[in-house]
Amino acid sequence: MADFVILTDSSADLGADLVSELNIEVLPLSFTMGGRTYRDFPDNREMTPADFYRRLREGEWATTSAVNMDQYTSILTPILQSGRDVLILAFSSGLSTTYNSASMAAEELRAQFPARRVLVVDTLCASLGQGLLVYLAAKQREKGLSLQQVRDWCVRQIPTLSHQFTVDDLHHLKRGGRISAATAMVGSMLQIKPVLHVDQQGKLINIGKARGRKAALTALVDRMERTVRNPDGQIVFLSHSDCLEDAQWVADQVKARLGIRKFYINYIGPVIGAHTGPGCVALFYIGDR
Repeated sequence: MADFVILTDSSADLGADLVSELNIEVLPLSFTMGGRTYRDFPDNREMTPADFYRRLREGEWATTSAVNMDQYTSILTPILQSGRDVLILAFSSGLSTTYNSASMAAEELRAQFPARRVLVVDTLCASLGQGLLVYLAAKQREKGLSLQQVRDWCVRQIPTLSHQFTVDDLHHLKRGGRISAATAMVGSMLQIKPVLHVDQQGKLINIGKARGRKAALTALVDRMERTVRNPDGQIVFLSHSDCLEDAQWVADQVKARLGIRKFYINYIGPVIGAHTGPGCVALFYIGDR
């Protein structure tokens, strides 16, 4: 296997077992709840997703903060000192300053370690969309591709990585400035559920709406059926904010309609979940756009 480290951040929502299997490094982002700041580790050592969403349902709010340059420097320095290069796959610049912090740290460390290489990719992804790109990058590394080759492969892959999701509680989107208070109120009264995706600038965009929860979940599968590229052999990633049964229902629909057999399902972590609230289901795959 090519001797370089793949580093991402915890907004990728990869579980500890998969992180270990892929042999990657994850830098935890932070969130604050009840006056205390927690780090979002893949093994959920400081707060489990179940506890996080329980507290949201009980009326607490959470705020998030991006990784800063110093945090990147602290995790990168010992890797570079060990003689290994690094590929950083960072949270979308359309949603966070994490990518900018990674770029600044990389530039500073290149001067300190001129024999080492640190490449930074703006994934334009979030949650398990970012996680899927990291997974696929790790599989390319297993094939023996070099640091530069894996970086270039990721850049080519990003425009085809499809994100789509729906939320159950519009008030969390309203609080994050994604929709107006009037839209949240009327939508909640009429059981209107938005269908959203991440666009080519890595930002959240509303692409449709459905009347009721099941119709919104079906809309995710409908859109995938229209846009998926070469479903045979794909692995589909699904993330959810404490609604595993709904995520599994979507997986079953994808399996029945498209014949896909490989799925990875995990929680949406607190960093993303603070903005979606409970009841979000997100679907990620390789598409034609």
